[in-house]
Amino acid sequence: MDMELQLWEYIDGFADAGQRARIERLLAEQAEWRAKYEELLQTHQLLSFTELEQPSLRFTRNVMEAIAREQIAPASRQYINNRIIWGIGIFFLTLILGLLAYGIEQVDWAAGKTPNTMGIDFNKVDYSALSDNQWMNAFLGLNIILGLFLLDRALSARREEQMRRLHP
Repeated sequence: MDMELQLWEYIDGFADAGQRARIERLLAEQAEWRAKYEELLQTHQLLSFTELEQPSLRFTRNVMEAIAREQIAPASRQYINNRIIWGIGIFFLTLILGLLAYGIEQVDWAAGKTPNTMGIDFNKVDYSALSDNQWMNAFLGLNIILGLFLLDRALSARREEQMRRLHP
């Protein structure tokens, strides 16, 4: 263990009886330990004479009130470019509309049904197993609830933004 650390523990009174006896023996026998002990003891005495300043009892409240008076702008407005967001939205909307137009174009309107290019007859698939499954119903119910939470959050954010515009 480091000599200085051991001496600090001895000076601060954190050393146990065995450590204290060993350090006292080293102080009596070795000049290097005595010199370091005297130096650390002087530092300790200097530190004990200095009185730390205590902030006033209302310091925290004063700071919080000063911060509350400041109008802090949201950080996101500084680095989010609305044109980029609109561009990404238009890209995905165009992609969705293109896929929808392609799907509609593939429909054989004269035959009355779409061509089956995958080789699967979807008329033979039993969908009743999905509606009778309680796990599927729980999953759909959970998704509906989460969707309602998302809708509520979006509407609340819109309402708060409108209130901020009306009452700056």
